[in-house]
Amino acid sequence: MKINKYNLLAVAVSTALFSGAAFAETDPLSGDEAASVEKVKGTDVLKDGWEVHGYLSSNLRMVDGTSTDTEFGKPDYKTAGTHGKSTNQAEIVVKKHTEFANGAWSNFVVRSEYGNGNSFAYSSTGNQKNNTTAQFEVKEGFVEIGGLSYLGEDTSIWAGQRYLNRSAGLLSGEFWKQSSGVGAGIQSKIAGNTAGFAVVTADSDVNQDAGDERHTLTSYDLYYYGVDAGIGRLDFDFKYMTQANTDDDRGFGVAVTLNSSYYGLDGWAQTAIAYGQGVAQNRGVNFGGWSGGNDDAESIFLTSYGVLNISENWQLGTELTYFAALDELFTAKGLKRYILAARPSYKVNDNLRLEGTVSYGHEEGDEGYFGRSGDALESDIINLEIAAAFTMNADYFGRPQIKPYVSYISADDDASAALIGITDDSDEIIVGVHTEIWF
Repeated sequence: MKINKYNLLAVAVSTALFSGAAFAETDPLSGDEAASVEKVKGTDVLKDGWEVHGYLSSNLRMVDGTSTDTEFGKPDYKTAGTHGKSTNQAEIVVKKHTEFANGAWSNFVVRSEYGNGNSFAYSSTGNQKNNTTAQFEVKEGFVEIGGLSYLGEDTSIWAGQRYLNRSAGLLSGEFWKQSSGVGAGIQSKIAGNTAGFAVVTADSDVNQDAGDERHTLTSYDLYYYGVDAGIGRLDFDFKYMTQANTDDDRGFGVAVTLNSSYYGLDGWAQTAIAYGQGVAQNRGVNFGGWSGGNDDAESIFLTSYGVLNISENWQLGTELTYFAALDELFTAKGLKRYILAARPSYKVNDNLRLEGTVSYGHEEGDEGYFGRSGDALESDIINLEIAAAFTMNADYFGRPQIKPYVSYISADDDASAALIGITDDSDEIIVGVHTEIWF
């Protein structure tokens, strides 16, 4: 399984256990046991090992002495603080890698998760079913096979449940590219670059009751990654999507991504432009049970984010994202969202990092979009945050860490504040401690 290095859920490889197998046979002609020769069959296992990866995001966050269910507009590119919704999200990935004497290899991957989206602070009663959308789930379970002689050493095939080719914004944390569902695919090398085709299906999130007619979504993915562009490497994605048992049953999305240094400076950046139409309206290449859309749905998406290494002690993370309807988006005419965010980080020493986050988010739409009018038609949200990260490694991505923070959110008016979950006046202060580890 290829793991995108820009994904904040990125994990490090742990200990692998290997064992070898070889079989000796006595020479039947000489009868001399000392002259035995080793014979290895192509199907013999040469290496067989396990890897365990993991992730934890635990967020103690308080608003006026209570926990809260709102994310203050973060999924809609309105804020970029640490105040994510999940109170205690845990993820474990188990991978079994096997190599055979004939050159073939296989991966078996299971990714399980608990608590994603849960906002309640549970005690240890053993009963955590109040928030039923955030229980234990198997997020991925698939097998990948490669090195088959008739396909070539650079080619692999896979089948099962997974999210394929995932990318997320650095400060918004929003996944803008993925194919999440059950499917199968093939991946190889063309001119030295990664090329693949996959078919992924997902049943609609709004139509999963047992007695309902299924509106199954299907994405046909073509991708070609790693093309040298001189200033970096380009990734190309094309997705054709369909939906069963609906009048508006198709759409397509395209995206081009540049992976480069931090705009010519020391660091890294990922910059992308995507177009989506119809069923693929959601950023063009973001496929899952949430997908769907009518023939009028059409959107443009631009994003650029990365980390600049300013000096030995200073680093700066930034994100600029723009997401808008070209005609209609999520049934809203004229919908437009954008966010500009920055997070400077200072290494006090190897085990302490100080952070500050500032973001400005904007949303607007035509009269009546999402049933809104008046001041609710246009929102401007400012988010300011300070934090201290106690960590084993004070680099920008150093983990594990325990990070106390204070986040201040201010909306331009009470109507805009109410849209992101602020119920008293037009601003809010969130005090929290965020714990995070990946390995």
